Amino acid sequence: MNLVITPHTLQGTVEAPSSKSIGHRELICAALAEGESVVDNISLSQDIEATRRILEALGAYMEEIPSARPGRVAYRIQGGLKRQDGPLAVDACESGSTLRFLIPLAVLSGNTVTFSGRGRLAQRPLDPYYAIFDEKHISYTTTEGALPLTVCGELTPGRYTMAGDVSSQFFTGLLMTLPLLDGDSLLQSTTPLESASYVDMTIDCMRRYGVSIDKEWNGSYHIRGNQQYQPGNYVVEGDYSQAAFWLAAGTLGKAVCCTGMRPDSSQGDKVIVSIIRSMGGQIEGKTELTACPSNLFGRVIDVEDCPDLVPALAVLATCGEGITRIIHAGRVRLKECDRLHAMATELNKIGAEIEEEPEGLIIHGVGTLTGGRVSGWNDHRIAMALAIASQRCSGELIIEGAECVRKSYPDFWQDFAKLGGIYRVEE
Repeated sequence: MNLVITPHTLQGTVEAPSSKSIGHRELICAALAEGESVVDNISLSQDIEATRRILEALGAYMEEIPSARPGRVAYRIQGGLKRQDGPLAVDACESGSTLRFLIPLAVLSGNTVTFSGRGRLAQRPLDPYYAIFDEKHISYTTTEGALPLTVCGELTPGRYTMAGDVSSQFFTGLLMTLPLLDGDSLLQSTTPLESASYVDMTIDCMRRYGVSIDKEWNGSYHIRGNQQYQPGNYVVEGDYSQAAFWLAAGTLGKAVCCTGMRPDSSQGDKVIVSIIRSMGGQIEGKTELTACPSNLFGRVIDVEDCPDLVPALAVLATCGEGITRIIHAGRVRLKECDRLHAMATELNKIGAEIEEEPEGLIIHGVGTLTGGRVSGWNDHRIAMALAIASQRCSGELIIEGAECVRKSYPDFWQDFAKLGGIYRVEE
């Protein structure tokens, strides 16, 4: 689906979708808790649906029930993984979180499980797990290190080491699984752990379900065994990584208020508020964040702990003044697409001045853009960032493949229109 956007400033109030990152973790914790839990305020997306389906295949029962919040869903979950009759084949779709979080749980379940995936997920690295499987004598088969991947074996307590410069998702997968083993474990990173805030988010979520992790002074994690997840009623908080697009919209257009945020959130992408302020942007409020039109100035932005913000930040820097350097962003080349190359390519098509570096971008602020035809690269964050950039275009902006927002934010275009965005489907 190609959308033709007529440039128009956005203004108004929008509720942020619930955090996809926390949604994954909440569903997994509830599925591991023996007994009944309710997880409310879930914004459905393709990634969340992938996690739900695989947890059901591994033995958890999930029933969709009415949510207390309009436009959202809730799940009643009867937890507990079970050994199934025969091997299982499951599809992670294009969700890296789903795949990397659930591989250790698949081993824990005692089943032989074959994971498949779509799009670029099949090429995204899984080497940290392969090294552990080799060391722990867990059987796995794969084709040239990619999907499909079949795993079967037994996780045992003990010492686990992994490189922390590939993805924190591997650490989350093990941290959520190791407390259930019959003995204590130690998880250590052999490199500085990037996106450490995502691991903190995992530990925070697990704590709500009664499972504790001890983070040691050297960055290692001591995991006490024989713990049990506790069932209960839980509510997923608003998503700062998605709110970032609306905060960027308000900064570049007219005032936009984003509701449903948790001020004391453990989400690393909460830093979008302080980054925009450091660029000269004005953002007010706590649970309701209002971004007001502002003149932005270039600066150096380190995204090591908030890589998902790169597309929105590239748009903000392009529409500001001066030079912005985005650094420590090399890992975003391994996302749904090479996001550094995608943002530089598409924004340059419509009048930006962006230079790629191996680990980042150099962005010369140009203030306004021309409009034209761009690609969403089958990447939800690229398409959403380009939609926000349309406010500064002098002519129509055509986004090819705009339906890719369904991966994380299916209602994005409805919310875009709610704020005054004008678009039509290209014939």
